[in-house]
Amino acid sequence: MTDQHPDPTHIRLAKRVAEQLNCSRSTAEQFIEGGFVSVDGRVEEAPGARVRPDQMVTVAQDASLLALTPVTLLLHKPAGFEAGLGLPAGPAAHGSRSQGAPQAVSLLGAASHLAEDASGIRVLQRHFKQLECYTPLPTEASGLVVYTQDKRVARKLAEDIEALEQECIVEVAGEIATGGLQRLCHGLSFNGRPLPPIKVSWQSEHKLRFALKGIRPGQVPSMCEAVGLSVVGLKRIRIGRVPLAKVPEGQWRYLQPWERF
Repeated sequence: MTDQHPDPTHIRLAKRVAEQLNCSRSTAEQFIEGGFVSVDGRVEEAPGARVRPDQMVTVAQDASLLALTPVTLLLHKPAGFEAGLGLPAGPAAHGSRSQGAPQAVSLLGAASHLAEDASGIRVLQRHFKQLECYTPLPTEASGLVVYTQDKRVARKLAEDIEALEQECIVEVAGEIATGGLQRLCHGLSFNGRPLPPIKVSWQSEHKLRFALKGIRPGQVPSMCEAVGLSVVGLKRIRIGRVPLAKVPEGQWRYLQPWERF
C-alpha cells in the first residue's frame, strides 16, 4: 500500500483516520499502531500505508490510547541462539549474527506466539519494537529470556538481577563424588571466592535442579566439574517469581499484568 511515487489520489492512512475522527495525526498513528484500524476489513498497523478514496477505513469502537501500554515478552530460547545483556532488540537486530550464532530476538514474531497464552493481549507488530534484554543466557543454554519495552521492568531487571533467584534444570553426565550434593549446596568456590549456600537437588537420575542468586557465566559447569559431573545441558525455568511455564522451545508468551519478578 506504499510506494515511492504515490498516486496523488491516495493519502496516508494516518491522515485519513485523523480526518475521520477529527483528531491529531499523532493520535491517529497511535490508533493504527494499536491495531484498531482496518482497511477494507483487514487490520493495518502501518500509519504510512496509503489508501484510495473508495477504500473503507474503519476504527474499532473500543479504540483507546490506554491500551497502548508497553509489553514484556517471555521467550523459551533454544540452545544455539544468543541472548546478551542490554542487547538492542529492534527490527534491525532480527536476523543479525554475533560470532556465528543467530540472535534469539529473531524468534519473536506473531507466528511463534504461544497459542495458549492466557494474557488476553492482542499480538501487534509494535510489540516487537524497542525491546531490551537484561537476562542474558549462554548460547549453549536454553530456557527463559525476557525482552521488554516497559522501562519499569527493564529497571527492575537491570538493578536487581543479582538479587533475583534463578531456577535452572541441569542435565549432567558422570558419577557424582561422595558427598557431592552437599558440596554443591555449600562448600564450593568459583573464581577464587567461596560460594554462598545454594539450593541443589536431584530432579531425576541425570538432572539436577539449581536455585541460586547472582549466577556467573561458567559457574554451574565449574560447580558440577568439582564434584565429578559434566554438564550436558542447562535450561533456565524461572527468574524471581516469574516461571517459563509451559512454553515450548522457540515460542514466547506475554508477561501477565499480575506477574512480578
